[in-house]
Amino acid sequence: MEYIRLGSTGMMVSRICLGCMGFGDAASWIHKWVLNEENSRPIIKKALELGINFFDTANVYSIGASEEILGRALKEFAKRDEVVIATKVHGKMFEGPNGSGLSRKAIMSEIDKSLNRLETDYVDLYQIHRWDYETPIEETMEALNDIVRAGKARYIGASAMWAWQFQKALHVAEKHGWTRFISMQNHLNLIYREEEREMLPLCREEKIGAIPYSPLASGRLTRERSSETTLRSETDQIAKSKYDSTAETDQQIVERVAEIAKQHGVPRTHIALAWLLQKEPVTAPIIGATKIPHLEEAVGALSVKLTQDEVAYLEEPYVPHRIVGHQ
Repeated sequence: MEYIRLGSTGMMVSRICLGCMGFGDAASWIHKWVLNEENSRPIIKKALELGINFFDTANVYSIGASEEILGRALKEFAKRDEVVIATKVHGKMFEGPNGSGLSRKAIMSEIDKSLNRLETDYVDLYQIHRWDYETPIEETMEALNDIVRAGKARYIGASAMWAWQFQKALHVAEKHGWTRFISMQNHLNLIYREEEREMLPLCREEKIGAIPYSPLASGRLTRERSSETTLRSETDQIAKSKYDSTAETDQQIVERVAEIAKQHGVPRTHIALAWLLQKEPVTAPIIGATKIPHLEEAVGALSVKLTQDEVAYLEEPYVPHRIVGHQ
């Protein structure tokens, strides 16, 4: 395993992050393909054996069940100081007023609930899951600063927003002397590269670490269009809304991934992730593994180094896409 500092901090994280959205309770959430605790634990344990020390979840994943599963597993399989736990806040946790968003009330309540579910005194990275259009960013940033000062979070990060929003948040923090964001969890892969226009240059300039989600485009970069379907591919409406399975340019990119993978003698996953890993300021792609081979393939990507000609060949067919993921 390789390790790298997250953004401009001194904290070291593995170059592969295990995303835990796939662990939880299918009966209580929108995604029916998630694994229960019994089937999740071997994957978390294998991740640790492979040297992964970075784990990302969110309060809204299976309405808290993901945090509970991750917390219990890490408590049994790892030493707290040796792992980096990231979670997120924003999504709807209950019906009615104050059940979601980034108000001071919501943030202060949800951090304590997350810590309780994760069975830890602090999280290493506390992230805002989306932008809250109803709450002043000053209120959000002050609340996050107070959480860090209280020792409940070591660092703070953000996810999935417009670059102007992220810059506004950074400015507000700097203006008041509050804790700044150190990371951006954004939507980035070979068939969705809109973040290259403004967000990635902003992150490079501000020394923010990028930890992209959906690095394999929900598996679309790893298989043929006509290949066997999975429960997730059939039922995940969010993933379906992100990608146009009929787009010829996207399919051409998928074919080029397959071509270069064949030349290297490696799985397609290696090539898709190797492309991300060579792109500044990407720190650690978030892999949503639901099978141990998914995890092993992801870690294997660290051994693949693409040439600049190969990178250009993979990128050449790309055309602009509509913006998705900020909502």
